[in-house]
Amino acid sequence: MSPTQWDLPPELCCRPMAFVALTGLDVVYNAIHRAIWDAFCANRRADRVPISFKVLPGDHEYPKCRTKRTSYEWYIPKGILKTGWMNKHLNLVPALVVLFYELDWDEPQWKEKQSECATKVEIVRTSLQGRNTKVAVVLIQKKTPLPPGEDVVASERAAALCNACDLSGKSLFVLPHTDHLVGYIIRLENAFYEHAQTYYYTEIRRVKSHKEFLNKTTHQLLFVRHQFKIAFFSELKQDTQNALKYYRTAYTLVHELRAHETNMLEIKTMAGFINYKICRLCFQHNTPLDAIAQFRKHIDLCKKKIGSAELAFEHTAWMSKQFQSFGDLFDEAIKLGLTAIQTQNPGFYYQQGAYYAQERKQQAAHLCGHEPSVGYPAPDPLETPTGALDFYGQRAWRQGHQSIDPPDPEKEKNGILALQVKEREVPHSELIIALLSNAVAQFKKYKCPRMKSHLMVQMGEEYYHAKDYTKALKLLDYVMCDYRTERWWTLLTSILGTALKCSYLMAQVKDYLTYAMELVGRASTLRDDQKSRIEKNLIKVLMNEVPEAEPDCDASAVKAAHSLWSDRVALAGSNAFTIEVQHYVPFIQCKAKFLSPSFHVDNPVELHVYLRADCPHPVRFSKLCVSLSNQEYNQYCVVEGPGLEPSAQENMCLIPGKTRKYAFKFVAQTEDVGKKIEITGVDLMLGNESGRCVFLNWRGGGGDAASTHEALQATRSFKRRGRLPEQHVAWETVSIQASTMIISRVPRMSVQLHHEPPALNNEIYCMKVTIQSQEDALVRDVKLTAGLKPGQDANLTQTTHVTLTSSEMSEDSHPALLPDISVGDLQPGQRVEKPLYIRCLSTGSRIFLFHVAYAVTTTVENKEILCKCHKDETVTIETVIPFEVAVKFVSTKFEHLDRVYVDIPFLLMTDILSASPWPVHLISSQLQLAPTMAALDQPQSQVERVVLETGECASECFSLRCPPILNGTSSVASGQYVISWKRKSTCEDVPVVHTVVNLPHVLVETIPLYVHAELPSFGRVRESLPVKYHIHNRTSLVQDVEMSVEPSDAFMFSGLKQVRLRILPGAEQEMLYNFYPLMAGYQSLPSLNINLLRFPGVSSQLLRRCLPSRIFVKPQGRQDEASIAAA
Repeated sequence: MSPTQWDLPPELCCRPMAFVALTGLDVVYNAIHRAIWDAFCANRRADRVPISFKVLPGDHEYPKCRTKRTSYEWYIPKGILKTGWMNKHLNLVPALVVLFYELDWDEPQWKEKQSECATKVEIVRTSLQGRNTKVAVVLIQKKTPLPPGEDVVASERAAALCNACDLSGKSLFVLPHTDHLVGYIIRLENAFYEHAQTYYYTEIRRVKSHKEFLNKTTHQLLFVRHQFKIAFFSELKQDTQNALKYYRTAYTLVHELRAHETNMLEIKTMAGFINYKICRLCFQHNTPLDAIAQFRKHIDLCKKKIGSAELAFEHTAWMSKQFQSFGDLFDEAIKLGLTAIQTQNPGFYYQQGAYYAQERKQQAAHLCGHEPSVGYPAPDPLETPTGALDFYGQRAWRQGHQSIDPPDPEKEKNGILALQVKEREVPHSELIIALLSNAVAQFKKYKCPRMKSHLMVQMGEEYYHAKDYTKALKLLDYVMCDYRTERWWTLLTSILGTALKCSYLMAQVKDYLTYAMELVGRASTLRDDQKSRIEKNLIKVLMNEVPEAEPDCDASAVKAAHSLWSDRVALAGSNAFTIEVQHYVPFIQCKAKFLSPSFHVDNPVELHVYLRADCPHPVRFSKLCVSLSNQEYNQYCVVEGPGLEPSAQENMCLIPGKTRKYAFKFVAQTEDVGKKIEITGVDLMLGNESGRCVFLNWRGGGGDAASTHEALQATRSFKRRGRLPEQHVAWETVSIQASTMIISRVPRMSVQLHHEPPALNNEIYCMKVTIQSQEDALVRDVKLTAGLKPGQDANLTQTTHVTLTSSEMSEDSHPALLPDISVGDLQPGQRVEKPLYIRCLSTGSRIFLFHVAYAVTTTVENKEILCKCHKDETVTIETVIPFEVAVKFVSTKFEHLDRVYVDIPFLLMTDILSASPWPVHLISSQLQLAPTMAALDQPQSQVERVVLETGECASECFSLRCPPILNGTSSVASGQYVISWKRKSTCEDVPVVHTVVNLPHVLVETIPLYVHAELPSFGRVRESLPVKYHIHNRTSLVQDVEMSVEPSDAFMFSGLKQVRLRILPGAEQEMLYNFYPLMAGYQSLPSLNINLLRFPGVSSQLLRRCLPSRIFVKPQGRQDEASIAAA
């Protein structure tokens, strides 16, 4: 029996499709026939009808049809299903035979061709020998036929041909060989499919008709057979719903059969076939839950049907195949679009199949372990005359036997022996590994890491049993990482044991050392005696001796391994190994720590390394070395055996459970100031160079795969620890400090800042920096870096200038930070003062940095080094505005102006409001007018040498006029207002600051008539008050002006009360009036109304806004006062 005995037959696993035979086509020598055949079979899309085509010769012999049985009364069936039945209906017996014949309707030799065609049809019918297979004829024609009914000749000849061939009109087809060949072929296919459907329907009816002749006493097998056949024909007919129904009926009937030891295998085989069909159709109908339920029911019904106890391995092999087949179906359905989940995926079925395959292997080892003298029986009881069984699931030595007892006990015994001997040749491990591999792939796909790891362990152990130690070790090594990370110590120990055996049997020294070190360590759950044995082997390997064999290993493999080990020992080289232990849990733990996270460069760097052994017996190491990021320090961090005192050599022996501490000290280099020194690794050498040595390498400051969790547990533990002696260290209390920073020596330098905050915007702010040495030795190369601290807003950098002298500030822009200002050398206690001048062009807070760097010589550990020190001072200075300047335009009557008029005088008023917390000394002010503005007199500063306290205000007033403007500009610039000022300070050399204020633009308009008045500054009651009005025409036109004076209760007047004037362009007219005041006090003058006839839009109020409207009238004096005044 071959290993594939339990594989399902391919005709059961394929999709059944209607079989159509094509005859009359010469696909080798006839190009037209070849094109027709390619159109049928090449590049078939999924939307084409499911038909299986085959080209056969016209005289092909089809399988003979058995004589139809008329009665089943004395018929005893010999089995359920013949082995060739499915293949016969899939590939041998067609549902339709199509005869292709080249014949056009206008063929000159029509009669002869018709007769020849009829003869070929008769040959096909004869070769079918009474089967219900349909026959059709396809005429290959060169011309495209006319529409039906139009070609009378074609209709007549078609009818004649059908009569000659005994065909119905639906069985005769025409195939024009034109450009649209594929389209005609698809139409032909659809017609063939209908004929095939009719054939399978007829076959189903034929099988159903047998039911009335059957009885349940002797024909139980036939009930199953017929239901299976009906279901299979339904599948060929593509009626999958009915097929599923009949398969379910067949499955129920097969389990109703009387089962005994002789027919158990046949029942299980047929049950497996039918179950496969049901599950496949359920997945096809997108009802996966029905498929899973059916499979579970199938397993529950069959798992107890073991059969012969001597062939129990056959049952487990069959069970394994059931799970594998269902897993394949499930996986295929997923590829076609079904969605699986983590708890229900094909991996579980492959896993269960592997479990039964492992059980099969165990049963085979138990049942097939015959003596070497027992050979294969002769003659071969498994041979059959045809080379194959007649019925599925039967024994070769008793085919067709259905009784309970075997016919020949001796044949039965030999047959069982032959099966047992064959089973010994089965590669069980390969079958198990294949199933486990499939399961691993599924669990990986559905993200089930623990299931994947578990099955990989089983695969590794199976490879071990198959003596493929390399693959076993590769798989086990892969999963050990997961078990270490998740701390499954018991599982890890078991896997390590298998891995140790593999590495021993392959004489892999490094792997053997790695696994042995882990098995004797704290993560191992082995007993102490087992750990002691492994540790002794470990020491033997380190001494370059052959270790003892691992227990429970195959004797022949141990012998081969001993020879390999002997060769390894004989080799002179390759005796030094390095094991990276951060991924393992070795039997020695290591922690390294710097005593501080940072060290000053003038203090020695101290480093401790702690080692602890977890093995049963003391272990001695040969060398301990620490690797640092700066390799020049490595020479100071080494412990070596040769040449040490006996007490030191004793210190190199690690006692189990006791922590050893090794202290190292070195002086850092000044170049490493500001740099981090890291422990890159710790190396511990076991063994010696004369024998075999292994370097355990810890990355960083130590730690392995388990130490992180142990450290976390230690921090969470509330266990109280007793006080240990001073020389003893509690391992749990040691923490890893793998890096330290070398920082500069603590500076002994005083930096003081003298200034008067806040700074005023735009002023030159003076800050004095006093540097005093507090060192005991000469300080060299003192340098000061001062200015705006880097990292602030970029706008602050642009608006901050720093210089050493105030005179330089008036020049171009200066940097915000002055680097490396040389101060020179300082004696102990000496002090130096440096003034700095800062100008801030914008308000806000600024942080200023004052960095003093210097060098001083000091002694560390009897070694003289030059230390570079620095001292930083920062200060935050707020910049505020010194004053606010308000500017406004008013008329000569001090009325607010929103616009001015050409050549009409107005006033510019400035108010300087002090906002400084310090007194502000105004040196002077200057008005710089724009070309579009002119002063009526020479402007002079009115605030010169004024000192403003906080909140005080200084005002100035300037009389201006606007000359005529060009191009009709409505808005003009006024100019600039420059204020020269400085802070009122005790410091006399504070420079003057010039603040420029841009005056606002003003709207300018032209007025056609300018009117102004000449009158005394005051009047007296009952004394004449002469008033002269000047009326000036500013336009190039003759102006008609109407003037009138409105009377006032306070005045009488003489002059023209109402007059009409004509004023020439650019001319001026004077009007004289005498006003006679009647009342004392501040009185309103008679109002002058002016109306421009050419400019009706110009109001009288606008024209007279420059005229005085009120005047102060003094009361009439006494006569004596007048005399005194006259005197």
